[in-house]
Amino acid sequence: MNAKILEVFRSIQGEGKYAGVPQVFVRLFECNMHCVWCDTPASIGDGKREYKELDLENILAQVNALYENAHSVSITGGEPLLQKDFLKSFCHALHLEGKKVYLDTNGTLPDALKEIIKDIDIIAMDIKLPSSTKQKAFWAEHKEFLKIAAHKEVFVKAVISLDTKAQEVLKAAKLVAGIDPGILFILQPNYFDMKKGVIEECVGHQKLCAKILKDVRILPQVHKFMKLR
Repeated sequence: MNAKILEVFRSIQGEGKYAGVPQVFVRLFECNMHCVWCDTPASIGDGKREYKELDLENILAQVNALYENAHSVSITGGEPLLQKDFLKSFCHALHLEGKKVYLDTNGTLPDALKEIIKDIDIIAMDIKLPSSTKQKAFWAEHKEFLKIAAHKEVFVKAVISLDTKAQEVLKAAKLVAGIDPGILFILQPNYFDMKKGVIEECVGHQKLCAKILKDVRILPQVHKFMKLR
């Protein structure tokens, strides 16, 4: 089975709980969302549709050539769960080789997650706040997704922009708390708003969320500061 692949490369993880660890990234093409602040527009299918169709053996060979001393393989996008049939084979093959699988996802496709979760080790799940993304709300999908993901190692990220509404951040925190208040909740300031006061907004959101969650952190995209992809 072939997969739509934008790129395979090695770098450091720039977001969330594992920021700073070396990973091999497999970036799959296409997304079911088009967030206004998307930092990987080439992967979402707008405009030019440029990607490679690669088979499992080819992708595994590229990963293996880059993997030495890596923490894990980060499967990202776009939205990787749109290609769940490929991921079933790919993630299983990675596990057979003793590699750790890290899934970076927008958290909107719970049925797809069910089909591959047995071969996932770490889930970095976004909660997409509609006031920030300018997309429709996915509260029900996020709730179901996190219920499934909670059986694995999972943490949640929410991108905070200057347009983010406090009531939506609090709603996201309550959603997480309803499943497990111990799940790490990360407020990720929108990189494009960093010099416009978004950090101060994050501090305010953190104070509110910390009343109902045990671990709320403000973490920017560190790879942006280091000028890495």
